[in-house]
Amino acid sequence: MNHPDTAVARSATAHRQEPPGRPGPLGRLGAWSVRHFKGVLVAWLVVVAALGALAPQVTSALSGAGWQANGSDSVKVRQLAQQHFAGNASSALQIVVAADRPVTDPAVQQVIGRAGALAAADPRVSTVVPPQPGATISQDGRTAVLLAGAKASPDDMVRAADDLKGPLAALSGNGIQVHATGASVLWSDFNTANHDAMMKSEVMSWPVTLAILVLAFGSLVAAGLPLLLTMAGLAASAGSLVLISHLFPVSIWAMNFAMMFALALGIDYALFLVVRFRSARSGRARSTAEAVAETMDTAGKAVLLSGATVLVSLSAVMLVPSPAFRSMAGGIMLAVLFVLAATLTLLPAVLGKLGHRVDALALPWAKTGEHRSPRFAAWGERLWKHPLRYGALALAALVALAAPVVGLRTAMPSITVVPAHDSARAGYTAVQQAFGPGAPGTLQVITPSGQAASVGAQLAHTPGIAGVMPAQPAADGSGWSMIQAVPTVDPSSPQLGSTVHALRAELPHDTLVGGAAVENLDLQHLLTERTPLVIGVVMALGFVLLLVALRAPLISALGTVASLLSTGAAFGVARLVFQDGHGAGLLGFKPQGFLDGWAPVFFFAMIFAIAMDYTVFLLASAKEHYERTGDPKEAMVGALAHSGRVIFAAAGVMVAVFFTFALSGPLPPKEMGVVLGVAVLLDAALVRLVLLPVLLRLTGPAAWHTPRWLDRVLPKIHFSHG
Repeated sequence: MNHPDTAVARSATAHRQEPPGRPGPLGRLGAWSVRHFKGVLVAWLVVVAALGALAPQVTSALSGAGWQANGSDSVKVRQLAQQHFAGNASSALQIVVAADRPVTDPAVQQVIGRAGALAAADPRVSTVVPPQPGATISQDGRTAVLLAGAKASPDDMVRAADDLKGPLAALSGNGIQVHATGASVLWSDFNTANHDAMMKSEVMSWPVTLAILVLAFGSLVAAGLPLLLTMAGLAASAGSLVLISHLFPVSIWAMNFAMMFALALGIDYALFLVVRFRSARSGRARSTAEAVAETMDTAGKAVLLSGATVLVSLSAVMLVPSPAFRSMAGGIMLAVLFVLAATLTLLPAVLGKLGHRVDALALPWAKTGEHRSPRFAAWGERLWKHPLRYGALALAALVALAAPVVGLRTAMPSITVVPAHDSARAGYTAVQQAFGPGAPGTLQVITPSGQAASVGAQLAHTPGIAGVMPAQPAADGSGWSMIQAVPTVDPSSPQLGSTVHALRAELPHDTLVGGAAVENLDLQHLLTERTPLVIGVVMALGFVLLLVALRAPLISALGTVASLLSTGAAFGVARLVFQDGHGAGLLGFKPQGFLDGWAPVFFFAMIFAIAMDYTVFLLASAKEHYERTGDPKEAMVGALAHSGRVIFAAAGVMVAVFFTFALSGPLPPKEMGVVLGVAVLLDAALVRLVLLPVLLRLTGPAAWHTPRWLDRVLPKIHFSHG
């Protein structure tokens, strides 16, 4: 009597000896790319050269602001303030002059005059309001604040801050300190610190990435192919972002995230295709073009589905009406599109040209033609024999790590996200010391002039308000008046939110409450409100894509839900680290007592996209084996044997890339690095290589069952070649 494993092995051998069937659409695309190598190469060189020439402009062309809730009262206040109150908006620049003697001293007056002249000379500044006794001159008379009104958009005011903060700081000396501060300067400093940290992380990640790639591919030539994809995709997407920025503002963060995703997904996709190409060539009497066609019909199809899943997941972020969020998601999607296009055209062409030379400069111990990993096959056999034991351990670990999510708090970043020596923070500290803790978060209340007196009196008697300035009528006769109110607490204090909520509930309905701190509160409220919607849409679209591709509702649903486990565990770890401060000393930061408010929505979409990436690789391989053999065991064990090593290596690269961001300077890149790194680590190690195979084992043939009514509706997609 034949052993089942022997029968499966014979079936696989018989399959390898069969002549290849007619390639599918992707197989034909791969064969076409091989035959037209020069044309494909020239086309990509033209695209990369044309768009890459624009790439160096990316840091100056992209915007630094956009963190706002479109349509909110605070955004309306900023727009009204800029139009009717000489640019005294939340985007205006504040120039703080702090001296060791009264500001009436001639030397200090000279510095104040020079600072005002510097700001007034900038075309983006409307007017410069000199320090006013009782308002912008401190009680001790040693600190004065000049207001440089905003004449341009918030993004251009950040660029103005880029240009002015250095020359203004150069005026310091002889016991006089000059610092530019305010929301625009904060974003200027933060974007600079964030960009420098991201560049540092990229440089740190390259050696580790190259080492993992060489070990994973077993040859230097094969290991270089992901870099080809990444460079092509990154250069093209960077140039495209510059072009798009001429149509509407694009956040500088879009480029940062695009770089990260281009590197991570370029490596993932190249790894999957190159490993499959070597297997297609190994021990078979077929041409290189036929090997490429088989690679594209199998692994290429999985890559296309993976790319579509990533794009769909990130598209849900567009449901958040905030320019920064939408442009960040758009930037990543653009990078994914270019990497995907290069994977499906340029990489097959290069593989066809290289042929057997893809294994050149191989490591001595590498088995370059080996596609089925004996170690992961043995691991699959172990999971098949003991599914409950390993599945329960993996599930318990994920649930335990996800449990802290229950107490997770979120808020918008405080001033501490920028280094203490930066202009915005130094000026912020000087304002607080001179005018009180709530002064940097001064509220701007705009109301019809006829009721300004009553609104001012109401503000003065509101708990949480330390002081109210006299109403300032609009000089253009628009009928509006602005009242500025100083809160009693720091702008990052939760108490400020309660004060703003109370004001909006009690003040007349045609009175608007805004200011830089309130813009953050409105954005946080919007994110909290939209998070369930984004999560629901991401999961629903991910399930539909899996269902269309796999034609198996049960395993598609289980694969989608399983992605929630690693996501929840990652946010549970984030709460322990960034909210509770465990490991803060090791990572070199001071905890804020909360996770940054933009993290849940954006990180969820990113984590889910990456998790579904691995889900697609594993389940596409399992579906291919099931289509070929009809054996659930071969589907599960074969999927691990053929894709386990790829998932393990790809996850290793992603974890290395993400964890280098955890060593970066500002807090948000640390949050991104830890959350994404932990998510990928847990997803690959516990979900894709343990829990999902166990679910395949427990569900058996039911995992791949397609109801008749669904069979008539869904397109016929197969993952086996020919």
